[in-house]
Amino acid sequence: MRRTKAEAAETRAAILVAAEKMFFEKGVAESTLEEIAAAAGVTRGAIYWHFDSKVELFLELYNAARLPQINVIDFDRVEEDGGDLIGTLEKVTLDMLAGLEADVSRQRIVTILLRMNFTSEFDKLQAAIETIKDEHDSSLLEVLRKAEKAGELARPWTPETAARSIKWLMKGMCWEWLLGRRTFPLNEAGSQCISLLFAAFRGKCAAVPNV
Repeated sequence: MRRTKAEAAETRAAILVAAEKMFFEKGVAESTLEEIAAAAGVTRGAIYWHFDSKVELFLELYNAARLPQINVIDFDRVEEDGGDLIGTLEKVTLDMLAGLEADVSRQRIVTILLRMNFTSEFDKLQAAIETIKDEHDSSLLEVLRKAEKAGELARPWTPETAARSIKWLMKGMCWEWLLGRRTFPLNEAGSQCISLLFAAFRGKCAAVPNV
């Protein structure tokens, strides 16, 4: 009996939910398609109907999590309107932090990545993620170069040092929060650190209360 599109979509969704849970609990390398199929209540053949491999399955989860990216086009509009590029970038960064704290699925995907050991089996996955990361880094640097050109980035900051500082601060906070059992309020404490960093970009000292 031919399955309807609705039934196929329901099966695909069940597989993704089961895979996210399994990858989070056991890791991608340690999880098998048989285990994912059993957890989803489907056959292994059903998984192969929707996904070519475990790598493709994880990439689908990664893309569905919609990890935030910097859209240079949005900053082009801000620049054209004579707006505050550094202020806009600060808001985008703060939104990324708040989005992570509010989205459990996103938290799981990032945690899975942090725990992953990229063996040769996952070369395709690592390459895809590295491409996305490189695009994000390039966009961040381009925005900061625009800010420098507009006179918004105070010396001795350069676009390169500012970009590294944002990346390292965000990565360090998120990693510690996710792998350290969420022992501090990520958005509250993180926002204060981000505000201080962006105040330094402007050549100012922000008064931020202690947590």
